Amino acid sequence: FGYRSRVSMRKRRAVENHIGSVHALAMGNLCELAAGLVTDVTIPQSMRWIPRGMTIEYLQRADSDLTAVAHLEKNEWLGAENIGVPVTVLNERGQEVVRAVISMYVSPRRSARSG
Repeated sequence: FGYRSRVSMRKRRAVENHIGSVHALAMGNLCELAAGLVTDVTIPQSMRWIPRGMTIEYLQRADSDLTAVAHLEKNEWLGAENIGVPVTVLNERGQEVVRAVISMYVSPRRSARSG
């Protein structure tokens, strides 16, 4: 039982690098967005999250529109402060171009801590 988020990005000039492929930082932002969405719907409302770090592998040139998929089991946040959210980025041919793990720090919201 788990949750999955899927976020797409069109390849366009604004996200391209000097060689015409999607820029590494744009793909990192896409990974963080997908991980944030799946974390947000997975943790209880009394908790909050913030990205703490990222490991990322660039597997091949990103020369098309991209889709990032993040997956998280609902129980992964139980008793944990840090959650590693795996993300894979696929090109329009379904080939994996990026693999990342976003480290999320999860803690009680301020109102949950004081009350």
